[in-house]
Amino acid sequence: MSAYPYADRFPVNRTLPKEGRDPGEIIDELRTLATEEDTSWEDGKVSGTMYCGDHDHYEFLNEAFALFAHVNALQRDICPSATRFEGEIIAMTLDLFHADAVTDGTPVGIVTSGGTASIAHAILAYREAGRARGITNPNIVKAETAHPAFGKAAHLFGLEQRNVAIDPVSTKADMAAVRAQIDENTVAIIGSACNYGYGTIDPIGEMSELAVERGVGLHVDGCLGGFILPFGQELGYPFEVFDYRLPGVTSMSSDTHKYGYGLKGSSVVTFRDTALRRGQYFYETEWTGGKYCSPSMDGSRSGGLLAATWASMVKLGRDGYLKYAKEIFETADKMIAAVRSHPELRIMGDPTFLFSFTSDEFDIYHVNDFMKLRGWRFNGQQYPNAIHMAVTRPQTQEGVAEAFEKDLAEAVVYATENSDGTPDSAAIYGGIPGGMTSDVDEFIRDIMANMMDEQQGVPPAS
Repeated sequence: MSAYPYADRFPVNRTLPKEGRDPGEIIDELRTLATEEDTSWEDGKVSGTMYCGDHDHYEFLNEAFALFAHVNALQRDICPSATRFEGEIIAMTLDLFHADAVTDGTPVGIVTSGGTASIAHAILAYREAGRARGITNPNIVKAETAHPAFGKAAHLFGLEQRNVAIDPVSTKADMAAVRAQIDENTVAIIGSACNYGYGTIDPIGEMSELAVERGVGLHVDGCLGGFILPFGQELGYPFEVFDYRLPGVTSMSSDTHKYGYGLKGSSVVTFRDTALRRGQYFYETEWTGGKYCSPSMDGSRSGGLLAATWASMVKLGRDGYLKYAKEIFETADKMIAAVRSHPELRIMGDPTFLFSFTSDEFDIYHVNDFMKLRGWRFNGQQYPNAIHMAVTRPQTQEGVAEAFEKDLAEAVVYATENSDGTPDSAAIYGGIPGGMTSDVDEFIRDIMANMMDEQQGVPPAS
């Protein structure tokens, strides 16, 4: 991927232009980029990424955003609307997760800038709660399928991350392994509803019982599934309870910018009780600039994102979310059935709206190679190699599921015929021999560094 993908068509800014450009010319350039790039997902062949895909809805959100884009949500005396938007977003999210069932606390939340931020806030809260109990070397226990953001948060806040294996058949957390890793320094265990790789829900009920028994927190990561699985339950899908109806669930993360259909940069982390959230607060009362306080890691924030997220939720309402969920689950069912119609393919675990599949007959990345030629963009897993499709609203368009079925049938034939070869898309996902972890890590670091450096005109590292 080039650091200058449009250098042949538009000027590259390596310094601040001496004179400003014409506003109309700038907007035309931006509109050209946006229009062209939207064509990559509008046909419904891209996994995840664009959860809504409705340009009318985006236009509505953009209008709501624009009204408050210039407002700093940190300055609540100037813009009390931010308090309204944030409070109602949190309240609606808590309602979705049955916080009314909580009798041992006062459920609260924070609106954050994304799933990683929500997860980081939760881990910080558990670290602080652990410190209050005298834990100086805290750890968290999570299934290996939990999002890497937990590892990032553990790294940033100085917690030990203990990964446990999953059941290879169900792709859910191995509860015996989770139990074995908990000790006196464990501040929380982590469950996913659902995990990103396979779209399966961890045994949250068992985790809740274990958390209560051992006196540790339980964070449920619903960043991906939080705003669609509850409606799946309402539609009759047999998804187990994963929210505040369970006594051991002490916090949850859920992305409003995914199946909440808000703009990117919006998520909610909720807590069973305000005491746990209190560990987020930062204040500096002796600063010469005045008494500074911040309820979260972010300082200045655009009020536009709060307004747009709130607008999305109240525009759709429960009926709107339920309607879209029904269409998504029905489409996922059709696509999963298409995969299962091929004995050469195997669905990983018991999926939801997101399904992952592999093959015991050939490297599944042969299928990926062929489907890519037909315009499909899947997400990949490794150990074992697998590919997944997170079904979103663009896939619910007429004819997309049928196109998937047809293209997949041809892809299986292609993969069978080329099973002795090496797939082109295997270089990163599972294509690197075992025992090279440190070399792979260094390789990835170099890729990221060179990508960033090239944008600034810095020569790539040798």
